[in-house]
Amino acid sequence: MFADEEYPAAPYPGRRPPGSFVHDDATGWDLTADPAALSGWRVDGRDLDDWLAARDAPPLADRVPVLCYGSNVCPSKITWLRTALGMTGPAVLLTARCTGLAAVWASGLRVVDTQRPATLAALPGNVEDHAVWLATQDQVAVLDRCEGRGERYHLARVDTGAVRLTNGTLVDGPLAYTAAAPRRMPLLVDGRPVRCADVPQAGAAALTGVPADTDGLTVREISGAPAPEDFPGRVFVYGTLQPTASDWWRLEPHAGQTYEARIPGVLYDTGLGYPALRPGTGPGVAGWVVHLAEPARVLSELDDYEGTEYRRTRIALPGGLPCWTYVWVDSVEGLRILAAPWGGVEPVSEVRAWPDMTDSV
Repeated sequence: MFADEEYPAAPYPGRRPPGSFVHDDATGWDLTADPAALSGWRVDGRDLDDWLAARDAPPLADRVPVLCYGSNVCPSKITWLRTALGMTGPAVLLTARCTGLAAVWASGLRVVDTQRPATLAALPGNVEDHAVWLATQDQVAVLDRCEGRGERYHLARVDTGAVRLTNGTLVDGPLAYTAAAPRRMPLLVDGRPVRCADVPQAGAAALTGVPADTDGLTVREISGAPAPEDFPGRVFVYGTLQPTASDWWRLEPHAGQTYEARIPGVLYDTGLGYPALRPGTGPGVAGWVVHLAEPARVLSELDDYEGTEYRRTRIALPGGLPCWTYVWVDSVEGLRILAAPWGGVEPVSEVRAWPDMTDSV
């Protein structure tokens, strides 16, 4: 546990904790990845979703991934968002390694304090560590106001580079605040952007150069509030919703690319005509990955179909590609484990292993 005082906000972009954390009431708690936890993370030994529920806060399934590369990773800044802009609820920030992306100094200074803000840019071959904020929709609305959405920055899905959490999960197409105005485009000094990691704020404010014409990013600008169900827009099914199974008809009209895959975990026989999945270690569970058209509408229908015995959560396939799936939340006491050979599988997308963290920037 840590206090805001350990991570001051000045000078911009402020100090940040070295690992993943959850923050509330000017206090932070370290997070630990655990594939056996239904949320995938633990805080003080508890499943993070249970910890959030005890604070009447939404679970991870009701949050969207926002790549934070500047001051929004700083605990003192997060407290400022609460006190100055009315943000509520715990903030969940997961350390992420970003490849092909860089936090660079923007061309214009901030009006409030004449410090130079950061902006995101494409930088092939570059590797930096930042954070993914799993934000509620209310928290995104506060971030929109803070970042000047539509004026200084756009809120967009970023398709450039790769963003991977420390537990190996690839965050494909994360949200990020990207330059919307010339004063938030990268500053070019001698024709090149200047990484925030290379020049501290004291030197950055004194830089002279010209605004870049582009940040080099491939993005999809978001209109309105982002839907958590779109992150990701695919689901892993392993029981009656599989192709050729009894309830495939519920998914088939909405299904795009579909392929077989396996995930680590244990599958139980409920004795009721459908199986029960518990993720984590175990013999492995075979199923199908189904890409969805209109994932928000389809997943809402599946939530009703699956009922209270299951909880929709994000899991990672071998190789790190994230999927939604439905995990069993009732007791497994007395249930028989279904036989399922596990010999490892090849990644289902072009993703790389999580690199060694010792050379982080």
